[in-house]
Amino acid sequence: MKKYLLSGVAALGLLAAGAASAADLPSRKGPVVAPVYAPVFTWTGFYVGANAGYGFGNVNANGFGNVGDLDGFIGGGQVGYNYQIGQFVIGAEADFQGADLSSGSNLGLVDIKTEWYGTVRARAGFAFDRFLVYATGGWAYGNVSTSVPALAFSSDRTHTGGYAIGGGVEYAFTNNIIAGVEYQYVDLGEKSIAGVPGSKVGTDFSVVRARLSYKF
Repeated sequence: MKKYLLSGVAALGLLAAGAASAADLPSRKGPVVAPVYAPVFTWTGFYVGANAGYGFGNVNANGFGNVGDLDGFIGGGQVGYNYQIGQFVIGAEADFQGADLSSGSNLGLVDIKTEWYGTVRARAGFAFDRFLVYATGGWAYGNVSTSVPALAFSSDRTHTGGYAIGGGVEYAFTNNIIAGVEYQYVDLGEKSIAGVPGSKVGTDFSVVRARLSYKF
């Protein structure tokens, strides 16, 4: 009887040792792979870009309404910053535009041109993931050149008291590349013509432009 008990205890010891050795063997199960989530896009960040479009508007003189029309190509660049809070996006942007906005010779006597202008504006809008709808408004400045070919007279003044308002849509094709379309109404106000007392000339015009920006 004692012999059988000793044999049983020995067998149990061998089983325990085998189980311990098996626990030390490397597992054949594959590594646990953590789920990969796509990063959520945010409009927050600085951006720079370029734009091009078409402008059309009016020539104003001495407080009167439209005394002539002007139109032409515009193109330039923009720099700005957006900050997103939930779906709400706020930001600020400055742009500078070269322009070929000319009235031709009004009544064959006077030629009005705007060859450059710029704006500094606030922006506010709503984001639907990578799609943004926004409104914008702020300060505008630019040049208004007046010439009278028959008198060999010309005057080029910089207007600094204007404003710009508008809105647009943008879409982020990648986390960095953003394209959009924007409308602006720009009023440079009226300013006295150099050397001509009592005379004032200004322009206001609409701009439709395509935009392409790189977000950092």
